Amino acid sequence: MDSITNSIKKRDHDPKISGRAKYVDDLRFEGMLYGKILRSTIACGIIKGIHIPDLPSGYTIVDKNDVPGVNIVHVVDDDTPVFSDGTVNYVGEPILMVVGEDQKVLKQILSEIIVDYEEAEPVLDMMKSETVFYHYGYTKGNPEKAFREADKIIDETFHTGYQEHVYMEVQGMIGFYENGKSIVRGSMQCPYYVHTAVKKVMGAQTDQEVEVIQEEMGGAFGGKEDYPSILGSQVAVAAKKVGRPVKCVFEREEDIICTSKRHPATMRYRAAIKDNRIAAIQADVVYNCGAYTTLSPVVLQRGLIGATGVYTFDNIRVEGKGVKTNTTPNGAFRGFGGPQTFFAIEMFMNHLAKEVGSDPLPFKRSYLSKQGDTTATSGKYHFYIPMPEMLEKILKASDYERKYESYKRQTGRYRKGIGLSMVYHGCGFTGSGERDMIKGVVKLHKNVNNTVEILTAGTDMGQGLKTTFSKIVAKRLEIPIDQIIIRNPDTDRVPNSGPTAASRSLMVVGRLLDKAALKLKECWVDEEEQEITERYVHPDFVIPWDLNTFQGDAYPDNAWSVNVVEVEVDTLTAVSKVIGAWGVYDVGTPIDMAIIQGQMQGGFLQGIGYGSIELMDVNEKGIIRNNTLSDYIIPTAMDVPHLETDVVNYPYIEGPFGGKGAGELPAVGGAPAYVSAMESALGKNLYKTPFSQEDAMKVLEEIKK
Repeated sequence: MDSITNSIKKRDHDPKISGRAKYVDDLRFEGMLYGKILRSTIACGIIKGIHIPDLPSGYTIVDKNDVPGVNIVHVVDDDTPVFSDGTVNYVGEPILMVVGEDQKVLKQILSEIIVDYEEAEPVLDMMKSETVFYHYGYTKGNPEKAFREADKIIDETFHTGYQEHVYMEVQGMIGFYENGKSIVRGSMQCPYYVHTAVKKVMGAQTDQEVEVIQEEMGGAFGGKEDYPSILGSQVAVAAKKVGRPVKCVFEREEDIICTSKRHPATMRYRAAIKDNRIAAIQADVVYNCGAYTTLSPVVLQRGLIGATGVYTFDNIRVEGKGVKTNTTPNGAFRGFGGPQTFFAIEMFMNHLAKEVGSDPLPFKRSYLSKQGDTTATSGKYHFYIPMPEMLEKILKASDYERKYESYKRQTGRYRKGIGLSMVYHGCGFTGSGERDMIKGVVKLHKNVNNTVEILTAGTDMGQGLKTTFSKIVAKRLEIPIDQIIIRNPDTDRVPNSGPTAASRSLMVVGRLLDKAALKLKECWVDEEEQEITERYVHPDFVIPWDLNTFQGDAYPDNAWSVNVVEVEVDTLTAVSKVIGAWGVYDVGTPIDMAIIQGQMQGGFLQGIGYGSIELMDVNEKGIIRNNTLSDYIIPTAMDVPHLETDVVNYPYIEGPFGGKGAGELPAVGGAPAYVSAMESALGKNLYKTPFSQEDAMKVLEEIKK
């Protein structure tokens, strides 16, 4: 291996391309039964009775009464039931599971079960919710004084919608109960999250009574961070009751109806303007958590931390709350709370620029954060921020400045627009989470034949983790990569290195592997079995984080990006199309350039979808309207015919070979760049994402008036 950045064939390429890779729905076990879940058809109410038809021989009902431990799934807080406890809080809430041999028979049984409800009025509008799950806030400087002394105050409100993960492989888990031990296999990002949840649900007294095994995974994007703990608990309970393996794999419509989404948000921003400069920013943020909390507290925290974007302001006040509605619980999605507030601040900065008589780019440039600046949460930007170089690259590649100027003066039916966004994504868990909660551990096991096995809980969901981990260890040990063994994690075999989430896997877990490999190299003995364990140590330079005050270093470092999108709008039909997209990214040292480019291009496209066509909503009964892939549309390569991505290489001192978090970053900047381009084309301020064809038509009709 030459430079670690040079690309190699992915470790899982051959089994996936050949079809040898086995996913959950490919797996068959002796005596295996299937499970199908009966779900609530109302958004809010009490179950008064359940009428179950006579069951054929060999078919069984599993419900809350069969849970041997607690009927609560642990995620962050404990409020999500395994099966309904007698109340229902959203359409799709699991009430019971029917288990048996034939899936057609299971569907028939489900269709014949009658549930009597005492229905209550659901809360569907987050702004009308009176139940606040979480509330956080922070202040920097003296924003009250700045607002008192302002020449003028600009006040705007922004809205962001749902986003569905649309992973290729739907949720699927298999439960076993053997010799007093619960075993769960399935498609998941975080095996130890599932382990913790199942242990509580099953009433297990020791870790050895539960085993969790990750199978091949066909995508996740955050959607398999929290939900597998729910489904894993359900199949574990079912397997114990029937004494046989139980597999539950969702159909696509079921997956869309009941699994977590990106949190919709409403964000009010106010700016105090003094002498045509921003004297203070205030943000009031509301996230729609849905019926239960799942991962909402940390999603909200990350959103609030990023509420002022890539800019440094002297005076800031940020308040945020996560509220309950009777809708599907929302959870992790690539970007994890950041895309909402970054959309708002980027659009707000566009509008503020116009208020003071400037174009957005020079206005934004004048506030860009730089090394040594104090962060919004009174931490410090410890490392160089390469925004100047990134801007230079993207402005040249996209011809942004010339196009932006020329698009101010357009006539005719077809109008073009171009928009730019600048964002970051904090690498790793927020604050002291890595040190105090996760406490990641990795192992390297050298066999007598001099092969080395990587033992971590990290999961490869298609992002290339098996490849990058293998490259790091092989490079440090100076051995061929085919001497490296890496398998899907099994909690009986691997230590808890933490979840595959928060853009932490390569930067944090990869660094632990790098350190372990260095230790193994120093004590290497040919043809002798050896094992090295490495534990996480928090960087010394980090300013301590205080969640109560929201003060300190939220992250040890950030990954940065600049994004440009160019559109063309048909002013007669309101149909828009993306004619160009450019992204430049700082992810430290790219550990494999092909993997990085794949992540950047895919994430950028996902962000453009969030900004344009990925429209999802609930009707007046709380039912998701767009619950099939005929109704919920995602962008393809055909929707963005020209897409370029590039990187700058500024190694991060605490990352393996200089690498840092990359996976979530590209999904953050696409929506504000797209909607900014639509602003450019339409010549009007815009305030929401996704900004659909119907939205464009409304704006065009207003302009014509």
